[in-house]
Amino acid sequence: MSAIRPWRTIERRKSRQIMVGNVAVGGDAPISVQTMTNTPTSDAPATIDQIHRCEEAGADIIRVSCPDTASTAALGRIVQAAHVPIVADIHFHYKRALEAADAGAACLRINPGNIGSDERVKEVVAAARANGCAIRIGVNAGSLEKDLLEKYGEPCPEALVESAMDHIRILEDHGFRDYKVAVKASDVFLAVAAYSELASQVDCPLHLGITEAGGLIGGTVKSAVGMGSLLWAGIGDTIRVSLSAEPEEEVRVGYEILKTLGIRARGVRVVSCPSCARQGFDVIRTVQTLEERLQHIKTPMSLSVLGCVVNGPGEARETDIGITGGGNGKHMVYLSGVTDHHVQDEDMIDHIVRLVEAKAAEIEAGEASAFVAAE
Repeated sequence: MSAIRPWRTIERRKSRQIMVGNVAVGGDAPISVQTMTNTPTSDAPATIDQIHRCEEAGADIIRVSCPDTASTAALGRIVQAAHVPIVADIHFHYKRALEAADAGAACLRINPGNIGSDERVKEVVAAARANGCAIRIGVNAGSLEKDLLEKYGEPCPEALVESAMDHIRILEDHGFRDYKVAVKASDVFLAVAAYSELASQVDCPLHLGITEAGGLIGGTVKSAVGMGSLLWAGIGDTIRVSLSAEPEEEVRVGYEILKTLGIRARGVRVVSCPSCARQGFDVIRTVQTLEERLQHIKTPMSLSVLGCVVNGPGEARETDIGITGGGNGKHMVYLSGVTDHHVQDEDMIDHIVRLVEAKAAEIEAGEASAFVAAE
């Protein structure tokens, strides 16, 4: 089979690139995964602890809310403790934006048309420019401007795009171009239509999200359908999965969406069957346990876990490590697609974890050697 698979090709929209701290967004930069803390930002230790957990899960950029002076006062300590760029979420209080910029925020989430006079906008732009901050314009179907609701009668793609273009125009009029834009909605059809239209009108990076998506299962499905459709069409430069779940879960789901589309690879990609009466071991519980125990693996690799030999060998040939269920509690292990050895039921999970860890170490060592040789 040819290594070129045109039916798997995603032609990414060409956008200009900005910097959010040390993370490039847009252009040919990897699509970044974002999340947002849910601790009071004024509680710096709790917020820092949550940020570190999100970093461990792979977050590239993390947003924190800054609704008051206590939050912006804690922001400097938080920025210093974080290993990824921090976005300060500002709504209407332009002074919080000034304080956040001075405290080291890498990006301000603020809609310039909502903070009052042109003089205030000028101050925020000056602070962002002086501190090397980007700005994220965040249009949301749930908080559209009153005049647009009166004009269109309800949230619609045209209203979201017009709101975004109004905010963009304000920044452009002040000579500021280090911005990215989101036009989020909880309705998948509305969000996809708005992003698609906006993508045809601007060249700035787009931040994708299906807002208020729901709980872990429902929100994951809704986000995968909405953002997956856009990413498949080449639209999107950074993503945030909005779940009623811990922010680390948002990061993991974000990577799963990107991994499914072949856009980014991180950690173990598990191929597993839904289980049936043919299974030689408890596939459901085995996969649940393996996913939990392999969360620390960051090296991209694939693992197939199939309960029987119907599809097991075929899937195992396509993965780095594979296991298929056999009879009498004895299962076949595949390494690099080739049958290698058997393992007993009671030793299976520990054995697979050791194999994955060893494979990760082997891949990392190979990459390190290649880097040294290139130097």
